[in-house]
Amino acid sequence: MKYPQASIYLGVFFISVLFITGYLFLFDKHLLQSRLAVGPAAEPTITQKLIQSVAGLTFISIYILSGFDHRYRWSIVPQPISYVSDALCALAFVFLFFVFRQNTFLSATIEVQDKQHVISTGLYAIVRHPMYTGASILMLVTPLALGSFWGLIPSLILVLIIGIRSVDEEHQLNAELPGYPAYCKKVKFRMIPYIF
Repeated sequence: MKYPQASIYLGVFFISVLFITGYLFLFDKHLLQSRLAVGPAAEPTITQKLIQSVAGLTFISIYILSGFDHRYRWSIVPQPISYVSDALCALAFVFLFFVFRQNTFLSATIEVQDKQHVISTGLYAIVRHPMYTGASILMLVTPLALGSFWGLIPSLILVLIIGIRSVDEEHQLNAELPGYPAYCKKVKFRMIPYIF
């Protein structure tokens, strides 16, 4: 069965990922290496192992549910909305690219690395977890890019899980990263200005 929305989305996704990976390989191998240790097994705490397990299953369900939605036509997303969503996916990756450029300590797991310091400029002057902001935008527009309204259900759940992860992560950062409590007082919001 033809699925042009998936072809366009996958093109945007993989080109973006390849570009970011290539950039990190050339200019920030430390960050690339720390991003490769991903998933529940890599997390140091039981809480984060659980959060990452649920997040992984929810992430996969976005694609599965969107695929079934397309196949059985449970909902119809107008083509212009899918195209706009593809553009927003690309913009979310651009946003994430700038986050990676600003913070070489952006590990895939929650940890405080040697010589790590608080990043408080650029996007980090607006929210404390801009990577989670970019990832949330990407996840919210993914089902629409794939032509599915039903896929928004696991997307919204995943954004909630990302928010929970950010709260748990801050417990460790406040305890272990010098200057982080003061940074939290300066930058009030975790992911969404004036909301969260």
